Amino acid sequence: MKSGFVSIVGRPNVGKSTLINNILETKLAIVSKKAQTTRNVIQGVYNDSDSQIVFVDTPGIHKPQNKLGSILNKKTYHMMDNVDLILFLVDVFSGVGKGDMFVLDKIKDLEIPIILVLNKVDKIPKLKILEIIDKLKDVYPFEEIVPISALKGDNVLELVKVIKKYLPDQEKIFDDNTFTNISTKFYVSEIIREKVLLFTEKEVPHSVTCLVETLSEEKEKVYIQALIIVDRDSLKKIIIGSNGSLIKKIGESSRLDLEEYFGKKVYLETFVKTIDNWREKEKYLKELGIDELES
Repeated sequence: MKSGFVSIVGRPNVGKSTLINNILETKLAIVSKKAQTTRNVIQGVYNDSDSQIVFVDTPGIHKPQNKLGSILNKKTYHMMDNVDLILFLVDVFSGVGKGDMFVLDKIKDLEIPIILVLNKVDKIPKLKILEIIDKLKDVYPFEEIVPISALKGDNVLELVKVIKKYLPDQEKIFDDNTFTNISTKFYVSEIIREKVLLFTEKEVPHSVTCLVETLSEEKEKVYIQALIIVDRDSLKKIIIGSNGSLIKKIGESSRLDLEEYFGKKVYLETFVKTIDNWREKEKYLKELGIDELES
C-alpha cells in the first residue's frame, strides 16, 4: 500500500484548486480568477485499491503585500515541511515568469521530491510545451515533468500514477470514510465566498470574509444563515446591489451548489456586515468561535 502527503504549490491562480477538485472528482476547494482565492490549507483524501494520497491544497505563494499575504505564505511554508512529495504547478498558458521562479526558490532546498506539473497545456501548441520543458529541466532537477489540463482532466490519471511512485510503503493514514479536513460550515462559507468573488469581479477584493452563523440540518431540509464581512460600506453596497439584486443572485447561486452538496432542499439567508478594522474583525470572529485563517 502506498500512502502519503502531497502538497500542491505554485503562484496564485495557476489551477491548484481545480486540480485537486478534478482528482477527487468533487468540488472541495473553491475556484476564482482572483489571486489568493484559497486562504486555508485544505486536505483532500484520494483512495483507490493500492494507495491513499492526502492532497494538500495551499494558498498561492507570492510576495506579500499585506498581513493577509504574509499569513498565507506562512501557512504554505509550514505545510511543505511535512509532506512526502511536492507538486510544483505552473500555468504554461500565462507563461512561466518571475512568480514561478520565486516559488521554486522557496521549495528547492526542502529535500523533498518535486514533480513539475505543467497546467493548461491544452491551450498552447505542443512545440511550445517542449520548449518550456527544455527550459525548466535545466533550472532544477525535477524528479519528473508531467503536462496536464486540470480543467479538462487531460493526463490527470497519469499524474496520479506518477505520484504513487514517490510515496512510502505504509498503511493508510486515514480511514476510508475520511474525505477532507474541512468542516461543513467552512465548506458552506467558502461556496458563498466563491459566488461573491464570481459576481463582483474586480470590485471586491479577495479579503472578503464569509462565515456561517447558524446551520440546522433536518431530514429533508437545511437552514443556513450566513454573513458576508467587508471592510468598507462602499463594498457592502456593491455586494447588496440595486434593490438587493446582487445579494439575491449570490444567494441563489450558492443555494444551488449547496443543494447538490447536501442532497436536499437548502434555505439560505445571507447578510452583509461592515467591519472596517482588522482588530475588530478578529475580535468579532473570536466571539463567534471562528478563526477564518485557521478553519
